Amino acid sequence: MRAQLAAEMLKLRSTRTTAGLVASMLVLVVAAVVLHGYGLPASKLETPADQLTFLVGWGEVLGAIFAGLAGAISFTGEVRHGTIRPTLLATPRRGRVVAAKCLTGSLAGLVFGLVATSVAAATGRIALAVQGIDVALDGGDYALLIAGGAAAAALWAVIGLGVGAIVRNQVPTIVGLLAWLLFVEGVLVDNAPGLGRFAPGALGQSLSGLHPDTLLAPALGALLLAVYATGALAAGTVATVRRDVE
Repeated sequence: MRAQLAAEMLKLRSTRTTAGLVASMLVLVVAAVVLHGYGLPASKLETPADQLTFLVGWGEVLGAIFAGLAGAISFTGEVRHGTIRPTLLATPRRGRVVAAKCLTGSLAGLVFGLVATSVAAATGRIALAVQGIDVALDGGDYALLIAGGAAAAALWAVIGLGVGAIVRNQVPTIVGLLAWLLFVEGVLVDNAPGLGRFAPGALGQSLSGLHPDTLLAPALGALLLAVYATGALAAGTVATVRRDVE
C-alpha cells in the first residue's frame, strides 16, 4: 500500500494536469470575486451572509469543482492514456489502487479548497476596500469558509474519483460533473429548494456557511456529503474490481 501511495503522489506532483487545474482555478476565483465585488451594488454586499455567499463564497464553489475534476481525472486520465494497465498489473488487488487514489485525491482536494478559499477571502477584502464597503465578516466567518471549503473540496475529490471510476471515459465524466454542479443543481435549488439543498454541491456550500437561509447547517451538510463520497467511492471500487480493462 505504501508503494501504491508513493506512486500516486508522484503522479499527482509530476503531471502538468495538476498544475493546470490549480492555475485555472486561481484565475477563475480571482475573476469571480473581482467581478462580483465590482458588479454587485453595495446593498447586495452589506451583511455577513451576503459577503460570504455572493463574494468570497466563490472560493468554495470553484475549489469543490476543480477538486472534483482532479479526482475524476486521476482515474480517467490513466484510462485515456493506457497507463491504467501497468498500474493494475503492478497492483493486482484493484481495491488498493482505488484506495490509494482516494487518499491522495482527498489530500489534493483539501489543498485545492484551502488555496481557493484563502485566495477568495483575500481578494474579497481588497475588492470591498476599493469599493468603500465595510467588511462585515469576522474571524469565525473566515474560519468556516476556509475549513468548510477545504473539507468540501476533499470530499468532492473522492466523489469525482468514484464517478470517474464508474464512467471511465474522461470527456463525459468532466462534462457531467460540470453540468451537474453549474446547471442542474442551480435549477434544483432555485425551483425545488427543499430537494436541492440535499444535492452534493449544495451540501458542499453549506459546509462554508453559504446561503444560510436555504441550505443545511454545516455539520449536517458535512455528514451527508461524506455519505455521498462514500457511496461514490464504493461504486467506483466495485466497478474497477469487476470490469475488465480495455
